Amino acid sequence: VQLQASGGGLVQAGGSLRLSCAASGRTFSAYIMAWFRQAPGKEREFVAAVSRSGGSTYYADSVKGRFTISRDNAKNTVYLQMNSLKPEDTAIYYCAAGAGATRDTNRGAYGYWGQGTQVTVSS
Repeated sequence: VQLQASGGGLVQAGGSLRLSCAASGRTFSAYIMAWFRQAPGKEREFVAAVSRSGGSTYYADSVKGRFTISRDNAKNTVYLQMNSLKPEDTAIYYCAAGAGATRDTNRGAYGYWGQGTQVTVSS
């Protein structure tokens, strides 16, 4: 499956952004979809994941209550709505597809990755 992330940009602290990730190739609904992020000088970290049907989600503690992951299987797209953004949310955001479980937070559980989209939050 090929993944193409978009929607990043520059936003002030407290603002919102919505990321999208369009998938093509194999059956989109067969995969758990997730977002990861990588800040300069840091490891890539798990942000959120959504189940194959979209009915179950899982979040990193750092974004819980502020970010919402969702998917539209008819459009082969996964979204990340980011509200109340903080400067520490600044990172490159990557979408990923995996064959495991919604609570998989390990990068190795995801076999397909998008190219990343930059999110910068100014203070």
